[in-house]
Amino acid sequence: MSVQEQFGQIDIYVFDQILRGNISAGMCVVDAGCGYGRNLVYLLREGCKVFAVDVDADGVEHVRRLSESLNTGLPSSNFQVSSIEEMPFPDAIADVVICSAVLHFARDDDQFQAMIAGLWRVLKPGGMLFCRLGSRIGMDFEPVRGHIFKIGDGAEWFLVDEEMLLDLTDELDAVLADPLKTTIVQDYRCMTTWVTRKQINEASR
Repeated sequence: MSVQEQFGQIDIYVFDQILRGNISAGMCVVDAGCGYGRNLVYLLREGCKVFAVDVDADGVEHVRRLSESLNTGLPSSNFQVSSIEEMPFPDAIADVVICSAVLHFARDDDQFQAMIAGLWRVLKPGGMLFCRLGSRIGMDFEPVRGHIFKIGDGAEWFLVDEEMLLDLTDELDAVLADPLKTTIVQDYRCMTTWVTRKQINEASR
């Protein structure tokens, strides 16, 4: 089996978390904004209990068929057409929540905060939230309104900065699992990886 067959078109930063043992076989993983499952090929193959949502029905159906083709035994109901803020999954179900290249499509602050709340709701205490999202860390962009900016191709994205992500980490009473890491794509966009853990408090033990 080739590396591409084993891992698909996986996000290199998700791959990094797998290599470091932060995502491993048998974990319960929620992919919030799964698209066509680029980050799920290996996880499904390795027996992770995968749940996934996307607003694109074709993408969700593709992930269902992918799961079936790999004989995972997962029910089709694990893969749902849904927004992140309204995911139809129980609270505290996931060891890992992946949200890659989705949050910058928030319409405004309210939707962004609702999306974060949805991600945090399904994460177990002690679990890891992996987000990769557009940011203003390292480049300046034309402001449109609030936290919406125009990026290099003219698209309008919700862009965070370092202070926002650190403040949000504190508001969630989370801990950074990694330092913030940003990739700058020349004259186009910045993508930041924000990885946190939900703390285990006395009430959740």
